[in-house]
Amino acid sequence: ADLLEIQGANPFRIRAYRRAALNIEGLADNVETLSLGGSLDKIPGIGSDLAGKIDEYLRTGRMEFHEQLKKEVPLGLAKMVEIPSVGPKTAKEIYDRFRIETIEDLEALCKTDKLLCVPGFKQKTVDNILRGIELYRRRRGNYLLGRAVPLARELCKYLEGAAERVAYAGSLRRMKEIVHDIDILAASKDPAKTIQAFLTMPVVESVLAQGGTKASIRVQDDMQVDLRVVDPQSWGAAMHYFTGSKAHNIRMRERAIKQGLKLNEYGLFDASEKRLAGAEEGDIFEKLGLPYIPPVLREDWGEMEAAAEGKLPNLVEPEDIRGDLHMHTTWSDGKYSAEEMVDAARRRGYKYIALTDHSKSLGVAGGLSDEDLMKHTDECRRLDAKYSDFRVLAGTEVDIRQDGTLDYSDELLAKLDFVVASLHTGFKQDRATLTARVVRAMQNPYVRVIGHPTGRLLGDRDPYDIDLDEVMKEAARTRTCLEVNANFHRLDLNDIHCRKAREMGVHFIISTDSHNYDDMLNLPYGVATAQRGWIEKDRVLNVKPVEEMLNFKKKFRL
Repeated sequence: ADLLEIQGANPFRIRAYRRAALNIEGLADNVETLSLGGSLDKIPGIGSDLAGKIDEYLRTGRMEFHEQLKKEVPLGLAKMVEIPSVGPKTAKEIYDRFRIETIEDLEALCKTDKLLCVPGFKQKTVDNILRGIELYRRRRGNYLLGRAVPLARELCKYLEGAAERVAYAGSLRRMKEIVHDIDILAASKDPAKTIQAFLTMPVVESVLAQGGTKASIRVQDDMQVDLRVVDPQSWGAAMHYFTGSKAHNIRMRERAIKQGLKLNEYGLFDASEKRLAGAEEGDIFEKLGLPYIPPVLREDWGEMEAAAEGKLPNLVEPEDIRGDLHMHTTWSDGKYSAEEMVDAARRRGYKYIALTDHSKSLGVAGGLSDEDLMKHTDECRRLDAKYSDFRVLAGTEVDIRQDGTLDYSDELLAKLDFVVASLHTGFKQDRATLTARVVRAMQNPYVRVIGHPTGRLLGDRDPYDIDLDEVMKEAARTRTCLEVNANFHRLDLNDIHCRKAREMGVHFIISTDSHNYDDMLNLPYGVATAQRGWIEKDRVLNVKPVEEMLNFKKKFRL
């Protein structure tokens, strides 16, 4: 759609592509399944022409029409569109006037006064472009967890027929929020067969290197994927070694040395080179006198000491989550109705959800007026009465205004079951003001959680300047939860903040901030972030039965 807009194509055609993209993103079913069943044209906005293009991409990993468009649009122009805050119209205007070929050329142009002579361009526009360039550079070679995991699973599944065991390792297995590549490990008695299968996968765009037991390829979005093939008897040791982190591995090797042993990617050996363990990862830990340490904890952040003392955290798991407490519907900026979101949550096995549409100040997201909030609440009550085994909680994601007040009166908030309070505006206020806004919101007896507490968007927006120590201290005092937002563009709080908040006595909710069905699938990323922060399930409010969860804040009194 961006490339068509740059070319000045028919606006209806551009909108058709964008609408199709949104509809595919919000699908409850897998698009590959629909393609195999010949049902792509059943998706709203997808006709036979678009269905054919989607099917072509799914079969070949490319779309000839898209490749042709890329040839027709100058490279410099196409690159500019990738920069946050530079849309197709802005990019075309700059290109037509200055014939910019590279990001470096654009940056140099912004540092002159020439753009200010272009009608509609102000200093703020130029500053935003420069910030966008900085973000663009920062995220090059950086891939979001939620993009990398599905791709890694797809690659592993493809290789299953060419190896005895296949899994991804590295920072992706440790569930870091940003990864730089994908590491795949395969156990095989026929490495040549496994390597050949790897190099001929449909998603391969180029082969970077290949050898007897390892190979590297480049796939979509310039992502590098490395394969290492090992003997099955070394599988567990190799999984441990290639999962890392480097610091964790050093500590494990040191422990082995103290016991007169040698640990490497091939196994655990005694002084006579006899293999003591290697085929299974858990055996490595057992032979070294340790309980199994989950990959998410392997950062040398104290996990070795905790394991040795039998004090590893009882981590929250995705199956522990009983309900999602941050969701949007068509009442505000969600894609599906309240009833449709309830049905989707029930299919996922939840016991309760809170429907938390935006409040009135956030007009851009269709925030609800006071009157509409009450209508929304009435619908939630009707849906709640419909089920005996499932609770539908009437809620809101209420804006914390720039003066620190909430967007709805206490009288209205008292009529709701669950209130999330979030900052959506005024991000550039000073640290003291931003902090005071959040602290004041937590002192409201109806506010149960602060949503996406730092406001960051990975690769697109830095966290705002807020005193998290003060926020965490007040959260613990007022029994207000902090959210671990599972949207993989946010993962907010992050792992480090989770760890600190845990130490300060804070409780959490892990929620998806779902705006469509597929957003619910992000829950494991939020859980993994919490796990990396050593959060135990007794600290997560939405693992509790609904009545116990609802009674938590009531124990606080100002």
